[in-house]
Amino acid sequence: MRSGRLSGPAGGHLCLCAAAHLPRYKATAARDQPALKLDPDLPPPAKRGLFARVRANFLTGLIVILPIAVTIWLVWSVIGIIDGWVLPFVPERYNPVVLIKQHFDVTVDIRGVGVVFFLMFTLIVGWLAKGLLGRSIIRWTEGVVTQMPVVRSVYGGMKQIAETVLASGSTSFDKACLVEYPRRNIWAIAFISTNAKGEIAAKGDDEMISVFLPTTPNPTSGFLLFVPKRDVKVLDMTVEDAAKLVISAGLVYPDTDPKKVREQAWIKSI
Repeated sequence: MRSGRLSGPAGGHLCLCAAAHLPRYKATAARDQPALKLDPDLPPPAKRGLFARVRANFLTGLIVILPIAVTIWLVWSVIGIIDGWVLPFVPERYNPVVLIKQHFDVTVDIRGVGVVFFLMFTLIVGWLAKGLLGRSIIRWTEGVVTQMPVVRSVYGGMKQIAETVLASGSTSFDKACLVEYPRRNIWAIAFISTNAKGEIAAKGDDEMISVFLPTTPNPTSGFLLFVPKRDVKVLDMTVEDAAKLVISAGLVYPDTDPKKVREQAWIKSI
């Protein structure tokens, strides 16, 4: 059949007919293609039963709910502990629970009241400590405490820890590392504290640093180790990611995508 372009009504009718039949031709061509043949020797894939689907849904829901529930429980427990410590020192006329009981004869457990009073008290103490009168009172109080045999040791140690950890600009625990513990060729995650000083630095043949080796799954307890600096492998992961790895017993690994790591580092530097 000779190809050509028709003009006029006949040409337009022919184009419309071709356009109308084109999808049908494509579908027919796709239908005429040979289908994939399965190996007759292989058994058909087994269908998941009702119990397997219910179990999978339950585990998925547990993965979603468990972190939220544990976080809420921890926050709720910490707030309750702080309330139990602070509220006994709050006068009854300023305690919202007592005021509600007196005026409305309703007993309400308001969580967080002690936390609010603690924050307000801490802000007031910090504001006073920056003034001349506050510094004088603190020096006088420390002079009294240092005269007590047992109390001065506890107070001195706690003050040094608080100043080291909470002081602005402190670089303690700013890097995670790997150290060989408890023997060679076995590595454990630790956190770099500071460079060794004083007698410990003088006794070592090489430059030594102090590291804190946390335990799993409770990272608040651990061991203080003094190791040569050359034997420490500093990690690129953040302290938070290393802590997650320790708490989860090696189940939660940080993101190792270099692009995402750079993005996270850039966001934290802002």
